[in-house]
Order: sequence, then C-alpha cells, then structure tokens
Amino acid sequence: MTPALDIRLATQADARDIAAMSRDLIEYGLPWTWQPERVAGAIASPDTNVVVVREAGVLQAFGIMEYLDDDAYLVLFAVRPARQRQGVGSAVLRWLEAAAQAAGASRIRVDARRDNVAARSFYNEHGYHEVRIAARRYSGQVDQVRLEKWFRAGGPGAA
Repeated sequence: MTPALDIRLATQADARDIAAMSRDLIEYGLPWTWQPERVAGAIASPDTNVVVVREAGVLQAFGIMEYLDDDAYLVLFAVRPARQRQGVGSAVLRWLEAAAQAAGASRIRVDARRDNVAARSFYNEHGYHEVRIAARRYSGQVDQVRLEKWFRAGGPGAA
C-alpha cells in the first residue's frame, strides 16, 4: 500500500526535472522535444494541468493534461521506474481524471508507444481502450497507439 502521496500542481521550478524525466522515460531513442522551455509553457498555460509527485525533493511522477473543448488529452505521463507498480501512477492518473471530469471533459485521450506494453497495460487496467494504431508516428520511427476513456454517454458504442 502506498502512503498518502503529495500530488500537487507543478511550478516553473519543476520544469527542468519533468523535461529530463520525459527525455529519459518517454522520448528515449527519439529527438527530445519536451525540453524545459516547452514544459514551462505547459505549466503556464491556463488550458493545461501539470502535476508532480516529489519524495525527498526527487521527482517521482508527473502528468501533463490539456483541455480541448469537451475532451482532455493526457500529453505526457511518467513514473520513475523504482516507484512503478506501487500505486503512484494510479494516484496521479485518478487526480488527473477527476480534474478532467470537473472541467467537463467527456473523455480523455492518451497516446503510447506501441512497444510500451507496460504503459498500454496500465491504461487498459484503468478503463482506457485502444482505438487506433498509427504507424511510425513518432519521428517516423515508432508506432503510436491511441487510447481513450469515456466518462459519459456519447462514446463509442453508445445508443
């Protein structure tokens, strides 16, 4: 069981650590596009929530969620490997989902690398469904899987 986590909105001081974690855990093998300046822009955006979990000053997890009309898009999400499978990611995802629902989102969309089976399984376990695969979507090299989770009627299969 994971003790209560301090999930909080990111500040500009978190941008460099978030960018480094994105480079190492999400964008590995690809050009580094989420550099500190881009993360700082997301933190400053009124249409985006950026949340972090730190323990003893070290970034353990983060999520970046954009709000687009009645949809939310989970742009980036990562948990440090040593903290995976301990409930940290689930807690951060629940926080972001609650924020999306409060903002009126009818669904959340998220993309994952096709070869990232752990991430795809994580999202599936949390009610996300794979809806399409885009070949070579990331830098012309890596396939992308789009997943989504619907919160209210109107989603796929609704009458």
